[in-house]
Amino acid sequence: MKRALVIQHMDHDHPGRFTDWFAEDGIVPDFVRVFEGEEIPSLAPYDLMFVLGGEQDTWQEDKYPYLAMEKTAIREWVWDRAKPYLGVCLGHQLLATALGGEVAMADQGEVGVFDVDLQDSPQFAGIGKKQTVMEWHHAEVKRIPQSATVLASSPLCAVQALAIDNHALSTQFHCEFSPQTVAGWSSLPKFVSVLDHELGPGGYQRLKAQSFPLMPEMARNTRIIWDNFRKNSGLIT
Repeated sequence: MKRALVIQHMDHDHPGRFTDWFAEDGIVPDFVRVFEGEEIPSLAPYDLMFVLGGEQDTWQEDKYPYLAMEKTAIREWVWDRAKPYLGVCLGHQLLATALGGEVAMADQGEVGVFDVDLQDSPQFAGIGKKQTVMEWHHAEVKRIPQSATVLASSPLCAVQALAIDNHALSTQFHCEFSPQTVAGWSSLPKFVSVLDHELGPGGYQRLKAQSFPLMPEMARNTRIIWDNFRKNSGLIT
């Protein structure tokens, strides 16, 4: 069995549809809840690092001291060890800052369903160049790190996906969101309240109705991305 180190920044957050594929591929996830004071363990036993999203901003190390610990771990993992890394939203931004890039507030955030344009890349081979995705962010990567490649963009966000060689991939969009993820928000008043604030009264219900019919295609495309990544990174041969 392989092991994945999953770094979690908030309660009720998880790798979504990737969790099923971990099970299929014999990957057991170990969660580190850094927001509750858990320390990142030795990286040596792990085969994959998966860094989730969160409400924190990458520059808030005074408020969230564990962000410095994360950046150090990501830098060791991606640059020193050159092992498979996946990051979504905050995990995408932390990859950029850990390796010397810059993240700041976006001119306009994206919350809801948006289109992104994909570049020709081995990581996105086999899916269309324009994809509909789920977004939930107000910060963005402003300057990419050395050796990074931009793989996707949107009219409101120039860096929607990054790659470091073939072993690290991150997306600003939430490719992990599944029907179970979105349905689960109904039992989390804070999530519903935030979406109603972002999208107007009834925002959560409208987003659920809009996103559910799109989920099968999102799942198919994300599965292709996962299959490409696990092969290109050497995670699963």
